[in-house]
Amino acid sequence: MSNTYFVTGALGCIGAWVVKHLVDRGDTPVVFDVDGDPRRIRDILDDDAFARVQFVTGDITDGAAVERAVRDAAPEAVVHLAGLQVPFCKADPALGARVNVLGTIHCFEAALKANVGRIVYASSAAVFGPPEPGEAAPDEQAACEPTTHYGVYKRANEGTAKIYWQDQGLPSVGLRPLTVYGVGRDQGMTSGPTTAMKAVATGQPYAIAFSGVTDFNYVADTAAAFVRCADQAPRSGDGAKVYNLHGDAVPVNDIVATIEALRPAATGKIAVNGPVLAIPTQLDGSAIHRDFPGLPDTSLRTGVGETLRRFEELHAAGRLDTRDLPDA
Repeated sequence: MSNTYFVTGALGCIGAWVVKHLVDRGDTPVVFDVDGDPRRIRDILDDDAFARVQFVTGDITDGAAVERAVRDAAPEAVVHLAGLQVPFCKADPALGARVNVLGTIHCFEAALKANVGRIVYASSAAVFGPPEPGEAAPDEQAACEPTTHYGVYKRANEGTAKIYWQDQGLPSVGLRPLTVYGVGRDQGMTSGPTTAMKAVATGQPYAIAFSGVTDFNYVADTAAAFVRCADQAPRSGDGAKVYNLHGDAVPVNDIVATIEALRPAATGKIAVNGPVLAIPTQLDGSAIHRDFPGLPDTSLRTGVGETLRRFEELHAAGRLDTRDLPDA
């Protein structure tokens, strides 16, 4: 039986892969997004699959519009991914707060009024500050000291979720990815490794603008976690859970080495220039695997290989969006 899922921000990277995951298993995603360009979804779906996606244009900062759209969709769950990333929140903090904080409240209100069973939303590793030397990877009980407006907003959303469970009994799950990579990741502070893979597909050089170790989450795995949490209540704990997502915690230079091993012609074309990120180098993601066993865990080599291959296919077909490349 096909189920309906309401997905905000589905024209972004993780959202596009959530849509793919739902369509691939026969469900119906209702996409709610202010941007009318579905290119990231088209990059990973064929025409038949794309035809099964329902689109609703709307602004997450318009509470009435969100409520109407959720009511009309009557979904099994809401997957809330709409948000502005670190650079955009820094450039316009007020807009960032309206989209990231007020928009999240609108989703919870809409889910509550439409009697939706669960809401799953994107938090972020940015709720944490930079690690102290020798400090262990933070788990979900670690202190949160965000160093960006974006991180503050994500932490506020986790608090919002707890209040809706406390006061209204609305269950939710928030997921905290760190450095997501894969087709469609072309914006945000940690998008550089994916853009480097796109540059390789086009034969261009590229410089990744940050360095050091970070926790790489393959986007297909990240999307699968969102969908699983939309489907199933956690095995333990309260009704407003938050989970860290852990992938492969490696130096950015290892990503470059992996790309070069898979595509020797790219050797020497990718540089790593820039500061270490002011967030943890990795997260303790064991809790979500205890509560949701069997989640996919794609190896770094496989994820990079799949990303390179798809970029090359899109480039060969004349469909690769290269606006994020320096020579575009």
